[in-house]
Amino acid sequence: MTSERTDARPLQVRVADEIRWRIERGEYPPGMKLPTLDELAKENLCSLTVIRKAVDLLKQQGLVVSAQGKGSFVRERAKPRRHGIERYSRSRWRGGASILTAEAAQQGHTANQLIRELAAVPAPSEVAERLGIEPETLVWVRRRTTMIDGRPNQLADSYYEMHVVEGTRIMEEDTGPGGGFARLEEAGHEIAEIAEDWSTRMPTGPESVTLQLPPGTPVLDLIRTTYDSEGKAVEVMLTVIAGDMVGMSYRFPVPD
Repeated sequence: MTSERTDARPLQVRVADEIRWRIERGEYPPGMKLPTLDELAKENLCSLTVIRKAVDLLKQQGLVVSAQGKGSFVRERAKPRRHGIERYSRSRWRGGASILTAEAAQQGHTANQLIRELAAVPAPSEVAERLGIEPETLVWVRRRTTMIDGRPNQLADSYYEMHVVEGTRIMEEDTGPGGGFARLEEAGHEIAEIAEDWSTRMPTGPESVTLQLPPGTPVLDLIRTTYDSEGKAVEVMLTVIAGDMVGMSYRFPVPD
């Protein structure tokens, strides 16, 4: 009688796990073209149907991408940009650099942004709640797509009450040195506190296209609320971030 355990996983799952193991150990490095389906079927002693299902699983897991007429390839991983509390250091944006470009440069990346919309719009419910205003109240929005090393990495929409930004460059395409934080302080709103709420989900179709997401890649939702020294919320930013292009790195004192 054998003492080996029965592997109850479906065959396509076992095959996918075997290929993933080879990817993780570097036998199939990033960018490498996988063996053909026929070769994989022969190597794993299974049918082409099983191999196709296994490769589909790997695509869903974000490990493999396919190119029409060229085959399947091990997905090349983007180097993530780390988020930490030091990104909000006053010395950065008071010195003239925007948060995005300063953080990216420190980590060896290049960054820029494309303006999608500048407009007065009805406040979404999550924005109205954080700003302490009635839903549908007109607020100013700056919608941007930010790019890291030439690839879209996030959709960032910043909302402000109209009276906070009227007469400032926040209503213009170029906010000037130091970005929005610097303009808020010039308008008398000293930046004092920031709250971040994070969650993870799978992307919508339009988000996948805009962020150029490989199959199986999740997105992170970030809601950032910026408060001034009087405790008033002066900006709410709703952000959708490509899950393979971000990492979190925090160090802070333990609260009493």
